[in-house]
Amino acid sequence: MSKIIKMTKISHREVEENAMDLPVEEFCRQMGLEVLHNGNKSVIHFSTFNINRPGLQLADYYEHFGYERVQILGEQETAYLKSMDAAHRKKACDRLLSYDVPCLVICSHLEPCAELIESAQKYGRVVLRSKQRTTMFINELSIFLNKLLAPTQTSHGVLLDLYGVGVLIIGKSSIGKSETALELIQRGHRLVADDAVCIKRVSDRLIGAAPNVIRYFMELRGVGIVDIKRMYGAGAVKLTTSIDLVIKLETWDEEKEYDRLGNVQETYNILEVELPMHTIPVKPGRNLAVIMEAAARNYRLKSMGVDTLAELDTRMKNHDQKEDIDLFLES
Repeated sequence: MSKIIKMTKISHREVEENAMDLPVEEFCRQMGLEVLHNGNKSVIHFSTFNINRPGLQLADYYEHFGYERVQILGEQETAYLKSMDAAHRKKACDRLLSYDVPCLVICSHLEPCAELIESAQKYGRVVLRSKQRTTMFINELSIFLNKLLAPTQTSHGVLLDLYGVGVLIIGKSSIGKSETALELIQRGHRLVADDAVCIKRVSDRLIGAAPNVIRYFMELRGVGIVDIKRMYGAGAVKLTTSIDLVIKLETWDEEKEYDRLGNVQETYNILEVELPMHTIPVKPGRNLAVIMEAAARNYRLKSMGVDTLAELDTRMKNHDQKEDIDLFLES
């Protein structure tokens, strides 16, 4: 298992290419599609989340044609094809499918014209059909492709859900990330990933998950690999979570001045998204789990517009020493 984890670790600067090959059957299963023609490929190559409705191309305009996009035929395009005579329809279908398009999807459960299927057979293109109306299908496909092709990287760390806040714990090996995470799990929080965290940027939000091979497993030095889901139940784990806050653990440095007021705004860049970060010094006697809970609660307060430091500053400005003296005398 340790060997598997080491093989899964990738530098947090290593970013995958934004392209994906997906089996035709898997794409159809996820999008609820029917196969009208398999084409000569078993996989569909997706290289962009943009989508094209080839109405202009059917009218023989091919300037700026995004042939690398998924092609969608709706009611308008289908009606336009049917309005042509057989010769022009065959020419239009032939030219469209002569381009190496990923696939062509016919919406609204419409029946394709014979010329379209003939051209798909001629050039080996994948033709699919959806029961959904065109606009609804395009919306769902856009969301699907955005997730599928989102920029991705794998980082070394532990990802947890604390009070609904996705907290990524980073730091050098053996600093205590997994041990702290285990204590947080015992306190009722949920594990998403340990050791290797797969991160995707979807619409400027970071979504984290665990690699399938080590999902819900945790490595504890001196104990070995433990299965968190089986030990603590389904309520102790979570499949994915957004990453909202980064906590960096480091060995306490007596010569370093750590933030005590919260006026130092640290950030951590992942996939060009800046996340708020707290650097927590580690030394014997510090309860890191409680500190992380406080950090997560404080993040939620800030997200609701509560600024504790500003409130303290206001109190200091309006402070009346006479009130303190009167309170002391009354007690």
